Amino acid sequence: MLPDGPPRPSWRISLPHSTAAVPIARALIRSVLTDIDAPADSDTAELLTAELVANAVEHTPGDEPIELVVELLPAGCQVEVHDGDPAPPGDLSRPEPDDVPDPWQEHGRGLLLIRTLSSSCGHRPTDRGKAVWFRLPPVQP
Repeated sequence: MLPDGPPRPSWRISLPHSTAAVPIARALIRSVLTDIDAPADSDTAELLTAELVANAVEHTPGDEPIELVVELLPAGCQVEVHDGDPAPPGDLSRPEPDDVPDPWQEHGRGLLLIRTLSSSCGHRPTDRGKAVWFRLPPVQP
C-alpha cells in the first residue's frame, strides 16, 4: 500500500559517540527547523535533542556512532536518537516516587525535561539497539 500524499520531510545523521555529538545535534536541529520554517518550537527541540544525545553518549557503552533522526509530522515534529544499547532508558512516561531529581545535582533532569516539555515521548527497540524519541506540537501563532 502506498502512503497518502508526499513523503514527510526527514533528516538522518550519524554522530560520534562522544560529547562532540551534543553541539552538532543542537546546531543541526536548530538549522533544520529554522531553515524550513517548521511548525515546532526550535528552542525546545534544541534543548530536548541535546538531552537525548547526551544521554546516549553517557549511558551507552562502546564507540559506535549514534544516529539523530528528525521527521516533520502533520502535527509538529518527532526527534529520535538511535544507539546500540538495547536497554531501555529510564521511565519516560512518568517518574517513579524515588526518581525525583536532586535540584542541587548537575545531572539527572534530562528525562524530566523530556517528559515535561514534549507532547509525547518514549522508546522502541531497533535492529541494532533502541531509539528514544520525543514529539513537539506545532507552535500556535
